[in-house]
Amino acid sequence: MAERASQASWRDRFGRGAMNALVLAGAAIIFVPLVLTLYLSVFDETIIVFPPHDYTWRWYARILPEFGGPLETSLLTAFAAVAISLCLGVPAGIGLSRYRFRGRGAVATLLLAPLTIPGVAIGLGIYVLAVMIEERTGAALSGSVWLMVAAHVVITLPWVVRLCLASLANHDRAAEEAAASLGARPLSVIWRVTLPAMRGGIVAGALFAFIISFENLEMTLFLTAPGVTTLPIALLQYLQYHIDPLVAAVAVAQVVLVGAALLVLDRQVQVARVVA
Repeated sequence: MAERASQASWRDRFGRGAMNALVLAGAAIIFVPLVLTLYLSVFDETIIVFPPHDYTWRWYARILPEFGGPLETSLLTAFAAVAISLCLGVPAGIGLSRYRFRGRGAVATLLLAPLTIPGVAIGLGIYVLAVMIEERTGAALSGSVWLMVAAHVVITLPWVVRLCLASLANHDRAAEEAAASLGARPLSVIWRVTLPAMRGGIVAGALFAFIISFENLEMTLFLTAPGVTTLPIALLQYLQYHIDPLVAAVAVAQVVLVGAALLVLDRQVQVARVVA
């Protein structure tokens, strides 16, 4: 008995040790590149060399002068895409979750399909469609901000729909039925009961949609034009001619801002529970 207990205890210790090792390895894979990027962003070198001769924060001061225009385009596109995605995705999530109708499966598949299609294919398809419309109507679509917004809605809408559906999956409809039985109109039930229950999913969907739109590269490559360039495209073009720490500084600034937004929102609406 004592020998068996000793073997079981050894197996438990080995299992815990292996699990801790896997956790540490995963943390290292995630955080070591971030730490190296932060370290690189303070090099006082116009061409990256190691070890650096000195350290400086001046690269962070150059972010807005160098990338102010593309950053403004990215923010405008992302906010517009998020607003349109919420206006379309929240009602779609409510309809798909609460009602059974003919073609429901086809609508759900259509709304969620962009999650499975490569961004390059979506960008190329939208660009070709815009050129065809221009040839037939003369409308200037390709290279416009609104075409980019429409394209970003295509890739952000599925996230809003998916997270709204997740927020309603475990929600008891008894409160909605009680409100309706007490005389509340359907729109009043949605406004006062359903939407508050979806609060976490709506906020999480808006956040994910913003991040996906703001950092999209592969699809946006087909939709840019002179004067209509997003931040990821501008960074890619900058790297073609410069090998300095400015891009690392931009990456660190984005990570800090997105991480801060996630922490604040998670404390308010517990985003992790909705995503899980």
